[in-house]
Amino acid sequence: MSATRRQILTGTGAVASVAFAGALGELFTGAASAAVPGRAPAVAGYGPLLPDPAGLLDLPAGFRYRVLSRSGDPMRSGEGRVPQNCDGMAAFAGGRGRVRLVRNHENRATAALRVPPVPGLTYDPGARGGCTVLELDADGAVTGERVGVAGTAVNCAGGPTPWRTWLTCEETEDLAGTGDYVRDHGFVFEVDPADPRRSGAVPLTALGRFAHEAVAVDPHSGIVYETEDAFVKPFGLFYRFLPDRPCGGLGSLRAGGALEALRVRDVPDLSAVREPGAQFRVEWVPVPDPMAVGTPIRFQDFGRGGITHAQKLEGCYWSGGAVYFVSSFARSREGAAADHSGQVWRYEPKRGRLTLAVVFGPASDVQLPGESPDNICLAPGGGLMVCEDGSGLQHVYGVSPRGEVYAVARNAHNIGTPAEPDYGEFAGVTFSPDGSTMYVNCYAPGTTFAVTGPWR
Repeated sequence: MSATRRQILTGTGAVASVAFAGALGELFTGAASAAVPGRAPAVAGYGPLLPDPAGLLDLPAGFRYRVLSRSGDPMRSGEGRVPQNCDGMAAFAGGRGRVRLVRNHENRATAALRVPPVPGLTYDPGARGGCTVLELDADGAVTGERVGVAGTAVNCAGGPTPWRTWLTCEETEDLAGTGDYVRDHGFVFEVDPADPRRSGAVPLTALGRFAHEAVAVDPHSGIVYETEDAFVKPFGLFYRFLPDRPCGGLGSLRAGGALEALRVRDVPDLSAVREPGAQFRVEWVPVPDPMAVGTPIRFQDFGRGGITHAQKLEGCYWSGGAVYFVSSFARSREGAAADHSGQVWRYEPKRGRLTLAVVFGPASDVQLPGESPDNICLAPGGGLMVCEDGSGLQHVYGVSPRGEVYAVARNAHNIGTPAEPDYGEFAGVTFSPDGSTMYVNCYAPGTTFAVTGPWR
């Protein structure tokens, strides 16, 4: 979809419907999803986006933002400057109305603003990625900012655990000896937002070594679901990790477990599925070599029946009794079975059932706004919040329980030129524990926003 089309839709406050599966009761929870007898359904969205005089973030009327942190500014801890490339994020209650934000930095070897190496929190001194932790008081003001983990690489997304820690994911498979790296990469690391020194910088090797994107933890079984972001064939896989110590608290995932990959019989590529509501029985196949000592996992031999791949597997989260995961896009010219501009899949463990829940963008209907969904979360009042990572203007979109797409925020910071504008993607959308504030990152220039207003 062209930037012009998205500008028209978001500028007028128009909404359009995405293609949805029939019932998403587990996905859309909360007051906004409940029908009230005798009352007309609420109008989706919050109205048109208004230009920001400061040229940073366009929001609907009644909403306002606060810049919490910007790349290059000094951290309050004195450990160095705020790193660049702000990506996945989660919010944790800190007691007495306080909030702790754990924020990834997707830094590669060339990043100028690295996560400062801190003794006891650094895995590989040659790597420049990691996490930082922001502490906010009950009024939303920043009272602290420090390193959560350092010396990791390309920290893209991740996910919170039921025991209130953050799992940060390395989206790389680079080995020691690559550039300045002295240790292998491609792992998940656990970060304790309350005290990062309790978690340290220990790779959770049993969760596999691959280009991790995001994780979601089933709070009942403790199973960890993982997405692999690969846009070159063979595409990534969807995994589950069966821990030996399920839901055992901080450090329990170091105890080991079994890693398996999703197989849908006769569906080698999920992009071939086009119809929302399509359902499949699934199998889970043991990963032959989770550490990928000789061969990356997605290249490995999974035996008769093969394994199921998908291009650009991104966001992943748990809601109710299901795990949801995103395929950001698929392009047949790059080897995918079919084209789409974003899918959301739902897997129900108790039923062993996989459903195509949502299809985004012009591949399903040219009238639909939005393309390339990336990070994704549940809104407190029901529905989705989706970070867009496509071309042209970049938005945070809401998706109502009725399947209507509406713009919540638009990146107004042009990092290109007036003749050839460019806008950084949004990432890490999450809400405060009380639902009153939406936090979101702009990837470049790295900026963390807090957005308040009349959230429904």
